[in-house]
Amino acid sequence: MTLERRDVLRGALGGAAWATLGGNLGACGPTTLASAIPSDPFKAWFGIDRAVVDRVLAALGSHGADAGDLYFQHTRTRSVSLEDGIVHAASTHVDAGVGLRVVVGEQTGYAFTEDLSEVAMIAAAKTAASIARGQAIVPPVSATPTAYGGYYAIDVPWSQVGIDLKLPLLRTLDAKVRALDPSVTKVSVSWVDSEEKVLVATLGGAMVVDERPMSRLAATVTMVRNGVTQSNRGDFAGRRSLSWYTDAILDELAAKAVDRTAILFDARRPPAGEMPVVLAAGASGILLHEAIGHGMEADFNRKNISIYADMLGKKVAPDFVTIVDDATREHERGALNVDDEGTPGQRTVLVENGVLASYLHDAISAKHYGIASTGSGRRESFRHIVLPRMRCTTMENGPHTREEIIASVDRGIIAETFTNGQVQIGAGDFTFYIKNGWMIEGGKVTYPIKDVNIIGNGPEALRNVMMAADDSKLDSGGWTCGKDGQSVPVSQGLPTVLVSKLTVGGVDA
Repeated sequence: MTLERRDVLRGALGGAAWATLGGNLGACGPTTLASAIPSDPFKAWFGIDRAVVDRVLAALGSHGADAGDLYFQHTRTRSVSLEDGIVHAASTHVDAGVGLRVVVGEQTGYAFTEDLSEVAMIAAAKTAASIARGQAIVPPVSATPTAYGGYYAIDVPWSQVGIDLKLPLLRTLDAKVRALDPSVTKVSVSWVDSEEKVLVATLGGAMVVDERPMSRLAATVTMVRNGVTQSNRGDFAGRRSLSWYTDAILDELAAKAVDRTAILFDARRPPAGEMPVVLAAGASGILLHEAIGHGMEADFNRKNISIYADMLGKKVAPDFVTIVDDATREHERGALNVDDEGTPGQRTVLVENGVLASYLHDAISAKHYGIASTGSGRRESFRHIVLPRMRCTTMENGPHTREEIIASVDRGIIAETFTNGQVQIGAGDFTFYIKNGWMIEGGKVTYPIKDVNIIGNGPEALRNVMMAADDSKLDSGGWTCGKDGQSVPVSQGLPTVLVSKLTVGGVDA
């Protein structure tokens, strides 16, 4: 079987990454509809009569099915960017449609349409239903739309925030960056916000709604010293409102972008070879996500692609390692009140005290394994089928400290900021590119490093975790995960972790 590649890209505005905003709705479990969600979301969000929806569901179940659903989605995305304080580009994009799915065993019939007329939706429903052969399903009528979670309500919807309120924010960030260092010669500031309205109606009678905000602010900095030019960037992203972007947050983002750039003037490539690698807290979670997390998605395991396919209940890491994928992390980019099948968001323990405890499941894989879905069924849009995907993936605190970890390393590196990575799901082999890091010699940090590749195997690296600190955190950047041609927003994190050996692609000693 051909091994598949997965990429996590941390792109600039207009790249592979999406951005949307969020807030705080209430408590876990079903709730009454929030004030932002209308009593008839079909009519208010999509201009559709409920009777039409019932007829489309009837067409979807006309040949029978194990399961089926309609996935209505309306997304409005706005972006603006500045180049050296001048508006460079601004855009608004609206996308809307419905995906129609029929599931028979492990087969999926799928169709979508951007035309929300009854004729177009029923035609699409019949196309999706064509894989089924059986007695027609009569879906229940008059189901009440239900909202779950409450992990990202915001004070002011992005649809009510004009560009006149965003531009001062961007210009303030531009000024803060320039004030930090006279070597700054160019500043690019970019902004994206979005509102996504989702409604899932199933053949089983469930009807679930969610309103998903997102925002992202980024600064790219170019600096020149003694004829040498360096560039780097920083960003913040999450399901957050405009009020979150305070003066203190802008100061933090400006400092992050400038510091990451300035350190490159003194940085050099480390010696090459196999050595201990300290993964810095936060952004190093890309390695956890890419090299380990994908292998724990249930579709790869039920198809026997993943190396973890026969390891449930078995030891995969030291006792102090616990890994979770948590949709309930408030305001985080990967948070979900409900997944794209209408299953409430939840916290899933993947590895508990070193033992593989669970995979990430959508409804199909959950039925295959005879368990409940973990709320991990996700899709890029109504045009795409559901896949088991990560949300907010992190390793929990360990028993050590960062200082203890560094002091234990005689010769190795700290990997601090990553830009991208690749992994072969079957074998777990990976390579990652480190933009910023540090050399450790004799238990002390000695000099900054840059432009380094680290190469290894995910399951082996997990077994070779020697120490984990008590400083676990999610990275706040605009991470986007790619799988089977679909991109979805995610969060990831890690405490400071020592892996006993990885191959470092530096320079020959």
